[in-house]
Amino acid sequence: MNLKYEYIITGRRSSFFAQDIEANSAELLNVIKGSRIAVVGAAGSIGSWVVKTLLRFEPEAISLVDISENNLVELVRDLRSSKNVKVPKDFKTMPIGLGSIEFDRYFAETERFDFFFNLSAVKHVRSEKDIYCLMRMLDTNVLSLNDFLEQMPYRFSKAFSVSSDKAANPANMMGASKMVMEQVLMKYSDQQPFSTARFANVAFSDGSLPHGFHERLNKMQPLSAPRDVKRYFISHQEAGELCVLSAALGSNRDVFFPKLSSGEDEKTFSQIAVDLLHEMGLEPVECSSEEEAKAKVEEFAPQGKWPCYFFNTDTTGEKGYEEFYTEAEDLDTERFQNVGVIMRDKFSGEDALEEFLDFARAAKTNPNITKTDYVKAMIKAVPTLKHSETGKNLDQKM
Repeated sequence: MNLKYEYIITGRRSSFFAQDIEANSAELLNVIKGSRIAVVGAAGSIGSWVVKTLLRFEPEAISLVDISENNLVELVRDLRSSKNVKVPKDFKTMPIGLGSIEFDRYFAETERFDFFFNLSAVKHVRSEKDIYCLMRMLDTNVLSLNDFLEQMPYRFSKAFSVSSDKAANPANMMGASKMVMEQVLMKYSDQQPFSTARFANVAFSDGSLPHGFHERLNKMQPLSAPRDVKRYFISHQEAGELCVLSAALGSNRDVFFPKLSSGEDEKTFSQIAVDLLHEMGLEPVECSSEEEAKAKVEEFAPQGKWPCYFFNTDTTGEKGYEEFYTEAEDLDTERFQNVGVIMRDKFSGEDALEEFLDFARAAKTNPNITKTDYVKAMIKAVPTLKHSETGKNLDQKM
Protein backbone atom coordinates (compact mmCIF):
# COMPACT_ATOMS: atom_id res chain seq x y z
CA MET A 1 0.00 0.00 0.00
CA ASN A 2 1.26 3.45 -0.88
CA LEU A 3 -0.21 5.45 1.98
CA LYS A 4 2.17 8.37 1.66
CA TYR A 5 0.51 9.29 -1.64
CA GLU A 6 -3.11 9.09 -0.44
CA TYR A 7 -3.40 12.87 -0.06
CA ILE A 8 -2.85 13.24 -3.82
CA ILE A 9 -6.21 11.56 -4.32
CA THR A 10 -8.17 12.62 -1.24
CA GLY A 11 -6.77 16.14 -0.95
CA ARG A 12 -6.45 15.56 2.81
CA ARG A 13 -3.42 15.02 5.05
CA SER A 14 -5.53 14.26 8.14
CA SER A 15 -8.57 12.04 8.58
CA PHE A 16 -11.89 13.31 7.26
CA PHE A 17 -13.47 11.72 10.34
CA ALA A 18 -11.00 13.09 12.92
CA GLN A 19 -13.61 15.42 14.44
CA ASP A 20 -16.21 12.67 14.70
CA ILE A 21 -13.73 10.26 16.28
CA GLU A 22 -12.61 12.91 18.79
CA ALA A 23 -16.14 14.06 19.63
CA ASN A 24 -17.26 10.48 20.26
CA SER A 25 -14.04 9.04 21.71
CA ALA A 26 -15.51 8.51 25.18
CA GLU A 27 -18.50 6.61 23.81
CA LEU A 28 -16.30 4.59 21.45
CA LEU A 29 -14.09 3.60 24.37
CA ASN A 30 -17.12 2.75 26.49
CA VAL A 31 -18.58 0.50 23.77
CA ILE A 32 -15.40 -1.20 22.53
CA LYS A 33 -13.19 -1.47 25.64
CA GLY A 34 -13.38 -4.95 27.12
CA SER A 35 -15.39 -6.36 24.20
CA ARG A 36 -14.74 -9.47 22.15
CA ILE A 37 -14.47 -8.80 18.41
CA ALA A 38 -14.19 -10.92 15.27
CA VAL A 39 -13.03 -9.31 12.03
CA VAL A 40 -13.58 -11.29 8.84
CA GLY A 41 -11.54 -10.16 5.86
CA ALA A 42 -9.18 -8.69 8.44
CA ALA A 43 -6.05 -8.74 6.30
CA GLY A 44 -7.39 -6.77 3.34
CA SER A 45 -6.91 -3.07 2.69
CA ILE A 46 -10.02 -2.07 4.65
CA GLY A 47 -9.99 -4.88 7.19
CA SER A 48 -6.46 -4.19 8.39
CA TRP A 49 -7.37 -0.58 9.16
CA VAL A 50 -10.58 -1.63 10.89
CA VAL A 51 -8.37 -3.74 13.14
CA LYS A 52 -5.95 -0.86 13.79
CA THR A 53 -8.84 1.47 14.60
CA LEU A 54 -10.46 -1.04 16.96
CA LEU A 55 -7.21 -1.59 18.86
CA ARG A 56 -7.13 2.12 19.74
CA PHE A 57 -10.14 1.46 21.98
CA GLU A 58 -8.81 -1.54 23.96
CA PRO A 59 -10.94 -4.58 23.13
CA GLU A 60 -10.44 -7.56 25.42
CA ALA A 61 -10.18 -10.08 22.60
CA ILE A 62 -9.88 -9.92 18.84
CA SER A 63 -9.92 -12.70 16.25
CA LEU A 64 -8.62 -11.90 12.78
CA VAL A 65 -10.12 -14.09 10.08
CA ASP A 66 -8.91 -14.00 6.48
CA ILE A 67 -8.57 -16.61 3.76
CA SER A 68 -5.27 -15.04 2.63
CA GLU A 69 -2.66 -16.66 4.86
CA ASN A 70 0.16 -14.44 3.57
CA ASN A 71 -1.73 -11.19 4.15
CA LEU A 72 -2.76 -12.37 7.60
CA VAL A 73 0.85 -13.10 8.56
CA GLU A 74 1.93 -9.65 7.35
CA LEU A 75 -0.86 -7.98 9.34
CA VAL A 76 0.32 -9.73 12.51
CA ARG A 77 3.90 -8.62 11.85
CA ASP A 78 2.68 -5.07 11.23
CA LEU A 79 0.67 -4.97 14.46
CA ARG A 80 3.41 -6.56 16.57
CA SER A 81 6.02 -4.18 15.13
CA SER A 82 4.05 -0.95 15.60
CA LYS A 83 5.00 1.05 18.71
CA ASN A 84 1.59 2.63 19.25
CA VAL A 85 -0.53 -0.52 18.83
CA LYS A 86 -1.61 -2.51 21.88
CA VAL A 87 -2.50 -6.09 20.97
CA PRO A 88 -4.73 -7.82 23.56
CA LYS A 89 -3.63 -11.05 25.20
CA ASP A 90 -6.61 -12.86 23.69
CA PHE A 91 -5.48 -12.51 20.08
CA LYS A 92 -6.10 -15.13 17.41
CA THR A 93 -5.64 -15.38 13.65
CA MET A 94 -7.60 -17.79 11.48
CA PRO A 95 -6.74 -18.37 7.79
CA ILE A 96 -10.28 -19.53 7.01
CA GLY A 97 -13.08 -18.09 4.92
CA LEU A 98 -16.74 -17.18 5.37
CA GLY A 99 -18.89 -19.94 3.95
CA SER A 100 -16.61 -22.83 4.94
CA ILE A 101 -17.25 -25.62 7.44
CA GLU A 102 -14.23 -24.61 9.52
CA PHE A 103 -15.54 -21.03 9.67
CA ASP A 104 -18.92 -22.16 10.97
CA ARG A 105 -17.30 -24.46 13.52
CA TYR A 106 -14.96 -21.76 14.78
CA PHE A 107 -17.82 -19.42 15.57
CA ALA A 108 -19.98 -22.21 16.99
CA GLU A 109 -17.22 -23.50 19.27
CA THR A 110 -15.63 -20.19 20.37
CA GLU A 111 -16.75 -17.94 23.21
CA ARG A 112 -19.38 -15.47 22.03
CA PHE A 113 -18.22 -12.29 20.29
CA ASP A 114 -19.79 -8.90 20.95
CA PHE A 115 -18.98 -7.48 17.51
CA PHE A 116 -18.80 -9.24 14.15
CA PHE A 117 -17.19 -7.30 11.29
CA ASN A 118 -17.42 -8.71 7.76
CA LEU A 119 -15.08 -6.98 5.33
CA SER A 120 -14.78 -9.87 2.87
CA ALA A 121 -16.06 -8.95 -0.58
CA VAL A 122 -15.70 -9.44 -4.30
CA LYS A 123 -15.47 -5.75 -5.10
CA HIS A 124 -14.51 -5.44 -8.77
CA VAL A 125 -17.06 -4.53 -11.44
CA ARG A 126 -15.14 -6.76 -13.86
CA SER A 127 -16.15 -9.79 -11.79
CA GLU A 128 -19.52 -9.91 -13.55
CA LYS A 129 -17.83 -10.80 -16.85
CA ASP A 130 -19.16 -14.38 -16.89
CA ILE A 131 -21.40 -16.68 -14.88
CA TYR A 132 -18.50 -18.37 -13.09
CA CYS A 133 -17.24 -15.09 -11.65
CA LEU A 134 -20.84 -14.11 -10.88
CA MET A 135 -21.26 -17.29 -8.86
CA ARG A 136 -18.20 -16.42 -6.80
CA MET A 137 -19.34 -12.81 -6.36
CA LEU A 138 -22.78 -13.81 -5.12
CA ASP A 139 -21.38 -16.52 -2.86
CA THR A 140 -18.99 -14.06 -1.21
CA ASN A 141 -21.16 -10.96 -1.10
CA VAL A 142 -24.54 -12.54 -0.41
CA LEU A 143 -25.07 -16.28 0.04
CA SER A 144 -22.32 -17.09 2.54
CA LEU A 145 -23.34 -14.22 4.80
CA ASN A 146 -27.02 -15.17 4.56
CA ASP A 147 -26.31 -18.81 5.36
CA PHE A 148 -24.08 -17.88 8.30
CA LEU A 149 -26.66 -15.56 9.83
CA GLU A 150 -29.39 -18.12 9.23
CA GLN A 151 -27.70 -21.01 11.05
CA MET A 152 -25.71 -19.07 13.63
CA PRO A 153 -26.10 -20.71 17.06
CA TYR A 154 -25.91 -17.39 18.90
CA ARG A 155 -26.25 -13.70 18.14
CA PHE A 156 -23.74 -10.87 18.31
CA SER A 157 -24.46 -7.62 20.08
CA LYS A 158 -23.84 -5.99 16.71
CA ALA A 159 -23.00 -7.22 13.22
CA PHE A 160 -21.36 -5.09 10.54
CA SER A 161 -20.91 -6.03 6.88
CA VAL A 162 -19.39 -3.53 4.49
CA SER A 163 -21.45 -2.22 1.57
CA SER A 164 -20.53 0.10 -1.30
CA ASP A 165 -21.51 3.41 -2.87
CA LYS A 166 -22.18 1.28 -5.94
CA ALA A 167 -25.21 -0.18 -4.13
CA ALA A 168 -27.15 3.08 -4.58
CA ASN A 169 -28.92 3.01 -7.97
CA PRO A 170 -26.50 0.31 -9.15
CA ALA A 171 -25.22 0.13 -12.72
CA ASN A 172 -23.53 -3.25 -12.33
CA MET A 173 -24.01 -6.62 -10.72
CA MET A 174 -21.36 -5.97 -8.08
CA GLY A 175 -23.20 -2.91 -6.78
CA ALA A 176 -26.51 -4.75 -6.96
CA SER A 177 -25.03 -7.67 -5.01
CA LYS A 178 -24.12 -5.25 -2.23
CA MET A 179 -27.70 -3.96 -2.18
CA VAL A 180 -28.88 -7.56 -1.84
CA MET A 181 -26.37 -8.00 0.98
CA GLU A 182 -27.98 -5.02 2.73
CA GLN A 183 -31.35 -6.74 2.25
CA VAL A 184 -29.96 -9.91 3.84
CA LEU A 185 -28.90 -7.91 6.87
CA MET A 186 -32.34 -6.29 6.98
CA LYS A 187 -34.01 -9.70 6.87
CA TYR A 188 -32.32 -10.79 10.09
CA SER A 189 -32.32 -7.38 11.79
CA ASP A 190 -35.05 -8.23 14.32
CA GLN A 191 -32.86 -11.04 15.68
CA GLN A 192 -29.42 -9.68 14.77
CA PRO A 193 -28.88 -5.91 15.04
CA PHE A 194 -26.58 -4.57 12.33
CA SER A 195 -25.20 -1.46 10.75
CA THR A 196 -23.19 -1.00 7.59
CA ALA A 197 -21.33 1.62 5.56
CA ARG A 198 -21.40 2.57 1.91
CA PHE A 199 -17.85 3.30 0.94
CA ALA A 200 -16.14 5.59 -1.45
CA ASN A 201 -13.14 4.11 -3.27
CA VAL A 202 -10.21 3.58 -0.91
CA ALA A 203 -7.14 5.36 -2.28
CA PHE A 204 -4.46 2.90 -3.42
CA SER A 205 -6.31 -0.10 -1.96
CA ASP A 206 -5.16 -3.51 -3.17
CA GLY A 207 -6.38 -4.20 -6.69
CA SER A 208 -7.56 -0.64 -7.32
CA LEU A 209 -6.51 1.27 -10.42
CA PRO A 210 -4.39 3.79 -8.44
CA HIS A 211 -2.65 0.86 -6.73
CA GLY A 212 -2.05 -0.46 -10.23
CA PHE A 213 -0.36 2.81 -11.19
CA HIS A 214 2.40 2.07 -8.67
CA GLU A 215 2.71 -1.47 -9.98
CA ARG A 216 3.04 -0.20 -13.55
CA LEU A 217 5.74 2.28 -12.56
CA ASN A 218 7.71 -0.37 -10.67
CA LYS A 219 7.51 -2.67 -13.68
CA MET A 220 8.43 0.02 -16.22
CA GLN A 221 4.98 -0.07 -17.83
CA PRO A 222 2.71 2.76 -19.04
CA LEU A 223 -0.28 4.11 -17.13
CA SER A 224 -3.78 3.68 -18.53
CA ALA A 225 -7.05 5.07 -17.17
CA PRO A 226 -10.53 6.28 -18.15
CA ARG A 227 -10.82 10.05 -18.39
CA ASP A 228 -14.62 10.23 -17.99
CA VAL A 229 -15.23 8.26 -14.77
CA LYS A 230 -15.45 10.25 -11.52
CA ARG A 231 -15.13 8.63 -8.11
CA TYR A 232 -15.12 9.62 -4.45
CA PHE A 233 -12.07 8.56 -2.43
CA ILE A 234 -11.21 8.04 1.22
CA SER A 235 -7.95 6.96 2.83
CA HIS A 236 -7.26 3.60 4.46
CA GLN A 237 -7.44 5.17 7.91
CA GLU A 238 -10.75 6.84 7.04
CA ALA A 239 -12.13 3.52 5.80
CA GLY A 240 -11.29 1.83 9.09
CA GLU A 241 -12.76 4.67 11.11
CA LEU A 242 -16.01 4.76 9.11
CA CYS A 243 -16.58 1.05 9.76
CA VAL A 244 -15.89 1.37 13.47
CA LEU A 245 -18.07 4.46 13.84
CA SER A 246 -20.92 2.60 12.15
CA ALA A 247 -20.57 -0.60 14.16
CA ALA A 248 -20.05 1.07 17.53
CA LEU A 249 -22.38 4.08 17.27
CA GLY A 250 -24.93 3.17 14.61
CA SER A 251 -28.46 2.19 15.49
CA ASN A 252 -29.95 -1.04 14.15
CA ARG A 253 -30.29 -0.90 10.32
CA ASP A 254 -28.25 2.32 9.94
CA VAL A 255 -26.10 2.82 6.84
CA PHE A 256 -23.18 5.23 7.31
CA PHE A 257 -21.55 7.15 4.46
CA PRO A 258 -18.95 9.92 4.15
CA LYS A 259 -20.44 13.37 3.59
CA LEU A 260 -18.40 14.08 0.48
CA SER A 261 -19.69 16.65 -2.00
CA SER A 262 -20.58 16.04 -5.63
CA GLY A 263 -18.54 18.28 -7.90
CA GLU A 264 -15.99 19.04 -5.18
CA ASP A 265 -14.65 15.77 -3.79
CA GLU A 266 -14.71 13.60 -6.91
CA LYS A 267 -11.71 12.87 -9.08
CA THR A 268 -11.15 11.15 -12.43
CA PHE A 269 -8.65 8.32 -12.68
CA SER A 270 -6.79 10.09 -15.47
CA GLN A 271 -6.26 13.11 -13.21
CA ILE A 272 -4.99 10.84 -10.43
CA ALA A 273 -2.45 9.35 -12.85
CA VAL A 274 -1.25 12.81 -13.88
CA ASP A 275 -1.06 14.06 -10.28
CA LEU A 276 0.85 10.97 -9.14
CA LEU A 277 3.40 11.31 -11.93
CA HIS A 278 3.92 14.97 -11.10
CA GLU A 279 4.39 14.09 -7.43
CA MET A 280 7.09 11.60 -8.43
CA GLY A 281 8.85 14.15 -10.59
CA LEU A 282 7.73 12.67 -13.90
CA GLU A 283 6.09 14.37 -16.85
CA PRO A 284 3.01 12.56 -18.20
CA VAL A 285 2.88 12.21 -21.97
CA GLU A 286 -0.48 11.21 -23.42
CA CYS A 287 -0.38 8.59 -26.18
CA SER A 288 -3.05 7.74 -28.73
CA SER A 289 -3.19 3.98 -28.09
CA GLU A 290 -2.12 1.24 -25.70
CA GLU A 291 0.42 0.05 -28.26
CA GLU A 292 2.06 3.47 -28.56
CA ALA A 293 2.18 3.85 -24.78
CA LYS A 294 3.85 0.46 -24.33
CA ALA A 295 6.40 1.24 -27.04
CA LYS A 296 7.42 4.59 -25.52
CA VAL A 297 8.38 3.59 -21.97
CA GLU A 298 12.05 2.86 -22.61
CA GLU A 299 12.42 6.04 -24.66
CA PHE A 300 10.62 8.35 -22.22
CA ALA A 301 11.76 7.05 -18.81
CA PRO A 302 15.40 8.29 -19.04
CA GLN A 303 14.01 11.73 -19.95
CA GLY A 304 11.85 11.93 -16.81
CA LYS A 305 8.69 11.37 -18.85
CA TRP A 306 6.06 8.65 -18.64
CA PRO A 307 3.63 7.46 -21.35
CA CYS A 308 -0.08 7.40 -20.53
CA TYR A 309 -3.13 6.21 -22.43
CA PHE A 310 -6.42 7.81 -21.40
CA PHE A 311 -9.76 6.80 -22.89
CA ASN A 312 -13.53 7.12 -22.57
CA THR A 313 -14.92 4.08 -20.81
CA ASP A 314 -16.94 1.55 -22.81
CA THR A 315 -16.96 -1.49 -20.52
CA THR A 316 -20.00 -3.15 -18.95
CA GLY A 317 -21.20 -1.81 -15.61
CA GLU A 318 -19.22 1.41 -15.41
CA LYS A 319 -21.10 4.36 -13.99
CA GLY A 320 -19.83 7.84 -14.79
CA TYR A 321 -20.39 9.01 -11.20
CA GLU A 322 -21.16 7.56 -7.79
CA GLU A 323 -23.77 8.32 -5.15
CA PHE A 324 -24.16 7.20 -1.57
CA TYR A 325 -27.94 7.23 -1.26
CA THR A 326 -31.13 7.39 -3.30
CA GLU A 327 -33.97 9.91 -3.18
CA ALA A 328 -36.19 7.31 -1.52
CA GLU A 329 -33.90 6.87 1.50
CA ASP A 330 -34.28 8.82 4.76
CA LEU A 331 -31.16 10.70 5.84
CA ASP A 332 -29.77 12.04 9.10
CA THR A 333 -27.04 14.55 8.26
CA GLU A 334 -26.92 16.19 11.69
CA ARG A 335 -25.75 13.35 13.93
CA PHE A 336 -22.09 13.61 12.88
CA GLN A 337 -19.83 16.25 11.39
CA ASN A 338 -18.63 14.34 8.33
CA VAL A 339 -20.71 11.17 8.39
CA GLY A 340 -24.21 10.90 6.98
CA VAL A 341 -26.63 8.20 8.10
CA ILE A 342 -29.34 6.41 6.10
CA MET A 343 -32.09 5.36 8.52
CA ARG A 344 -34.28 2.38 7.75
CA ASP A 345 -37.44 0.78 9.02
CA LYS A 346 -38.15 -2.93 8.90
CA PHE A 347 -37.59 -4.81 5.65
CA SER A 348 -40.61 -5.35 3.40
CA GLY A 349 -39.05 -7.04 0.37
CA GLU A 350 -38.39 -10.47 1.79
CA ASP A 351 -40.35 -12.39 -0.87
CA ALA A 352 -38.29 -10.90 -3.72
CA LEU A 353 -35.09 -11.47 -1.75
CA GLU A 354 -35.88 -15.13 -1.07
CA GLU A 355 -36.74 -15.65 -4.74
CA PHE A 356 -33.33 -14.28 -5.73
CA LEU A 357 -31.47 -16.34 -3.12
CA ASP A 358 -33.22 -19.49 -4.37
CA PHE A 359 -32.29 -18.58 -7.94
CA ALA A 360 -28.63 -17.93 -7.06
CA ARG A 361 -28.32 -21.28 -5.28
CA ALA A 362 -30.00 -23.26 -8.06
CA ALA A 363 -28.10 -21.46 -10.83
CA LYS A 364 -24.76 -22.79 -9.58
CA THR A 365 -25.60 -26.29 -10.77
CA ASN A 366 -27.68 -25.39 -13.84
CA PRO A 367 -25.53 -25.26 -17.02
CA ASN A 368 -28.36 -23.59 -18.96
CA ILE A 369 -28.34 -20.41 -16.85
CA THR A 370 -26.86 -17.40 -18.65
CA LYS A 371 -25.59 -14.04 -17.47
CA THR A 372 -28.79 -12.51 -18.85
CA ASP A 373 -30.76 -14.79 -16.51
CA TYR A 374 -28.69 -13.54 -13.58
CA VAL A 375 -29.35 -9.91 -14.51
CA LYS A 376 -33.11 -10.50 -14.89
CA ALA A 377 -33.25 -12.25 -11.52
CA MET A 378 -31.25 -9.47 -9.88
CA ILE A 379 -33.56 -6.75 -11.24
CA LYS A 380 -36.51 -8.43 -9.47
CA ALA A 381 -34.66 -8.11 -6.16
CA VAL A 382 -33.08 -4.72 -6.94
CA PRO A 383 -35.46 -2.83 -9.28
CA THR A 384 -33.12 0.20 -9.29
CA LEU A 385 -30.45 -1.79 -11.16
CA LYS A 386 -29.80 -0.14 -14.53
CA HIS A 387 -27.58 -2.68 -16.24
CA SER A 388 -26.13 -2.02 -19.67
CA GLU A 389 -24.22 -4.84 -21.34
CA THR A 390 -21.53 -3.60 -23.77
CA GLY A 391 -19.81 -6.92 -24.36
CA LYS A 392 -16.53 -5.46 -23.11
CA ASN A 393 -14.78 -5.77 -19.75
CA LEU A 394 -11.65 -4.41 -18.09
CA ASP A 395 -9.71 -7.64 -18.64
CA GLN A 396 -9.47 -6.50 -22.26
CA LYS A 397 -7.65 -3.29 -21.32
CA MET A 398 -4.31 -2.36 -19.79
